[in-house]
Amino acid sequence: MLAIYRRELQSYFFSPLGYVFMGSFLFVSGIFFAFGNIMSVSSSFGTMLSNVSFIFMLVVPILTMRLMSDERRTKTDQLLLTSPVSLWSIVVGKFFAACTVFLLTLVLTGVYVIILSAYGSISFGEVFVNYLGFFMTGCCMIAVGLFISTQTESQVTAAIATFGAILLIYLMDSIVSVISINFIGVVLEWLSLFSRFSDFTNGILNISSTIYMITFSAVFLFLTVASVEKRRWSEG
Repeated sequence: MLAIYRRELQSYFFSPLGYVFMGSFLFVSGIFFAFGNIMSVSSSFGTMLSNVSFIFMLVVPILTMRLMSDERRTKTDQLLLTSPVSLWSIVVGKFFAACTVFLLTLVLTGVYVIILSAYGSISFGEVFVNYLGFFMTGCCMIAVGLFISTQTESQVTAAIATFGAILLIYLMDSIVSVISINFIGVVLEWLSLFSRFSDFTNGILNISSTIYMITFSAVFLFLTVASVEKRRWSEG
């Protein structure tokens, strides 16, 4: 798994993808920080992260579109599938590499916290919870994108499909509000990922939401492994 992880992590910085992801994320979050915190004289970091959460729709497809689809396009997936490395090691290695790039980008936004602390009083414990929720939500989106990347050889198709899937997840709360069937509404509300993320933006370390996000990521990693396993048996 470590070999897969290192290879994937290096590939992000030996190609424009990693820099495009980081640059896009920092540019958009910087705008929201400038208008939402600096110009509004607000020290609420959780509010800024909540407002910028839509960025997942824009940048996660960039991060995940090539993870598996490019392997299929270049046929290098056959080398991986016939290697002694387990499918779980391959999938988890790629997942951790993408999450690491995301984490490094979040670390760079730490300068926003430094600026806020220099001009006002902030709770670093609350900021940590804000970051934790944002990071775990991003990891969930990456898991979704990784799964979708196994379904096609086209990076563009993978990116568009990932955008659509994340948009649907993002709009889940709005969909719930217009559903008249109570049972369906309750189920969708419970499944809503971004409603659980709101606990973290309010500085609340919710254990059930943490477990849900970890489970959410694990389910999509399992589906990714199952999808690759199915293709391996059907092609071989």
